[in-house]
Amino acid sequence: MKKKNIFRRQICLLLLCCFFLFSLPAQERTVGLLQYEAETSEGYTLFRPLFTGNTFLIDNCGRVVNEWESDWAFGTSVYLREDGALLRPSLSAPGVNPVFQVGGVMDRVELVDWDGTVLWDFVYSDSMRMLHHDVEPMPNGNILILAWDLRTYEEAIAAGRRTDLLPDSVIFSEHIIEVDPSTDSIVWEWYLWDHLVQDYDTSKANYGEVGRHPERLDINFTAGPTADGGDDWLHLNSIDYNPDRDEIMINSAFLGEFYVIDHSTTTEEAAGSSGGQWNSGGDFLYRWGNPQVYDQGTPEDQQLFFAHDAHWIPIDLPGGGNIMVFNNGNADRPYSSVDILEPPVDSYLSGSYVYVPNNPFLPRRPAYTYTTDPPEEFFSSFISGAQRLPSGNTLICSGAQGRIFEINPEEEIVWEYINPEINTGPLAYDVDEIPIANGRNANVVFRTTRYPVDYPGLAGRDLTPGDPIETGFPEPYDCQLLTGVELVAPADLRIYPVPAREELIIESAELDGRQLRLFDALGRLLLSQRMQGAQWRLDVSGWAPGVYFLQGELGWGMRIVVH
Repeated sequence: MKKKNIFRRQICLLLLCCFFLFSLPAQERTVGLLQYEAETSEGYTLFRPLFTGNTFLIDNCGRVVNEWESDWAFGTSVYLREDGALLRPSLSAPGVNPVFQVGGVMDRVELVDWDGTVLWDFVYSDSMRMLHHDVEPMPNGNILILAWDLRTYEEAIAAGRRTDLLPDSVIFSEHIIEVDPSTDSIVWEWYLWDHLVQDYDTSKANYGEVGRHPERLDINFTAGPTADGGDDWLHLNSIDYNPDRDEIMINSAFLGEFYVIDHSTTTEEAAGSSGGQWNSGGDFLYRWGNPQVYDQGTPEDQQLFFAHDAHWIPIDLPGGGNIMVFNNGNADRPYSSVDILEPPVDSYLSGSYVYVPNNPFLPRRPAYTYTTDPPEEFFSSFISGAQRLPSGNTLICSGAQGRIFEINPEEEIVWEYINPEINTGPLAYDVDEIPIANGRNANVVFRTTRYPVDYPGLAGRDLTPGDPIETGFPEPYDCQLLTGVELVAPADLRIYPVPAREELIIESAELDGRQLRLFDALGRLLLSQRMQGAQWRLDVSGWAPGVYFLQGELGWGMRIVVH
């Protein structure tokens, strides 16, 4: 972990007047924090730049709260588990596995504690298999891992693959393993190869009419960069787990659709078409995005274009139970969107997916789509993701630009941040141009996650912010200085008695439900509590006399004296 110049923050707070901050002009910035409005959702944002080894957790002011360094230079998705451990897939070195030389390749998964100690290191890479793109933490502590498995020319022909679609003589199929880190053991597996259909070779066991088998994947449907065949013909890029339904969602960028499978099966049942809570084994329960893949649509019906991050919105959030996906776009659709669809279930917790035979899966169109006007202003051609926040806002990672922004339900941008970390280190806050690395912007970000302040993985951690990532920033570093947003304490705020001796009382109806933090003069976090009602009473009888600092969730500060 790396924290920088914590004392500088205290100097800034000492300059605050008792109840308001002066309005200061915004600085001309190109990376780091660009915008911070009062509607921003409180929390901490986790991200890992694609071309660097470090993972950052920043506050809403863009200041580093924690940093996890790594020996590995490349990484994709990262997650902070509820036990506080960082879950981190990584690539040890480019070309470490000569068999799988395609985008998104990773060879290991690590669990790392808050201070950077590696607790668990799981390597999954050999001549026949390799993990890639994404992993998923599960509530039971296990980890779902998305991986390729190599299929030989002979295996592909035996499965009914057309000979003209094998220019590389091999193809990469997909599988999922569930790993128990406490035992280093694989406790569940699912292989796509067990759920194929084809209408090319009548002599093969999986021959059938593709349109009558939407629960299986046509091994001869190709699209995207490998439309004429190729090893990486599916290019799955995300995996999500729904604990309420015990289901898994995976997304194919090249085919333009995502798939839902049952996790309640045994490994043996997952290889077949029966068993599990829906008695469908490991067959698809639901698919969406491109009905022509299963002969139930035309190119005009395609909805997803090189999409990423297909996932369920958690049921306790606004729009919970719906499915959100970052729809990247392509050369024919040169803009991105964030789409939300309502899956066809009659009951979120207990209903099966409704399907009418010889039709595409519903819905025909997303229930909601976010894009810009003109749409071409919002375009990330690869990676990226989106997240629904408890406030109803949506956090969006436009990964190709290293841009992270938050929109409210009215689609107004209320927070914006540009990743300043590149392969050679941090950029200056006012850099003229983002350098290029590996043919892309050097600051690209695979995906981001905002964690609320009461997230269990943050409990008991030192969340005192340090400096921002970027260099050369104006000092003192202050949200208002950077954005022009006037960060003032609520007008009805009362703090008494002054000075406090036995009890300190904080009153404000505007702060009901808001997070407050109290620091000592050395910047150590003493208390972090969400106001319940309009009053917070603190027993300060045992506190050392001196100056303390109260901080509101939007960055305003107050000085408090205890005698």
